[in-house]
Amino acid sequence: MSSLRVTWIVGGHPYDETAFADMLKSLDGVESDVLKWPDASALFTVNGIEQMHREGRVLALYDLPGIHFNKGSEPDLIDPPSTVIEAWKRITQLGIPVLAMHHAIASWPTWPLFAEILKGRFHYVPATLRGKRYIDSGWANPVHQIFDVLLPSHPICEGLPESFELTDETYLCPIFEDEVTALISTRANGDSSNFSSAYAAIRRADAGDWFHQDESRLVAWTHQYEMSTVVYLQPGDGPLAFSNDHYRKLISNTLCWLGKERERINEK
Repeated sequence: MSSLRVTWIVGGHPYDETAFADMLKSLDGVESDVLKWPDASALFTVNGIEQMHREGRVLALYDLPGIHFNKGSEPDLIDPPSTVIEAWKRITQLGIPVLAMHHAIASWPTWPLFAEILKGRFHYVPATLRGKRYIDSGWANPVHQIFDVLLPSHPICEGLPESFELTDETYLCPIFEDEVTALISTRANGDSSNFSSAYAAIRRADAGDWFHQDESRLVAWTHQYEMSTVVYLQPGDGPLAFSNDHYRKLISNTLCWLGKERERINEK
């Protein structure tokens, strides 16, 4: 049986490269290539995506394009180039499966369609989403969490216990939970007082009376966007997640299922 080929996109947010690479090596039957921005721009063209499709690859996002952090001051928000927008149109037209992890949900904050593709957005700065004004999102790290498997019959959850523990970063941000298939939730307390302001953190400023409304406690979901099957997994901040057996099982299950989804779409 040939290996599942996965193209991972990284860059735009710091991460433990060694621990991440060790996790990728642990995935049996998965051949992983890692592209980092700005080199990844070569993939995000119509020709690059069509080549990826011919090679039968799954796209995995662990990146954060569209925002440039300036230490202690306002970040620069960057509109996606037209080549990137056209590439994403081609991704979803061709049905290339997508796994998005952790901070990838904050990508391309000025482009409304990206939040629709992932069904949520983490806001580093206050923003409008679906016509509603949001304060910046919240983060908390490290948090010892208990995750509950909501749909044990789903292939992504196969072999996972009903609940499992993980110490990792958690988010407080808008998620369109009514539009997805819920897979896993966290018992982490979602009260705003347990989180820090993302906007204050990147500016190294006092958060003042920052307060965020309650949000969904989903941390894993899937849905269909046009022809593409999309999965988002919120955990994945660093080595404590990357080395966790349950987390590795979750990643492996997800990629294998997305590979089968690619085959299903291609047979249509």
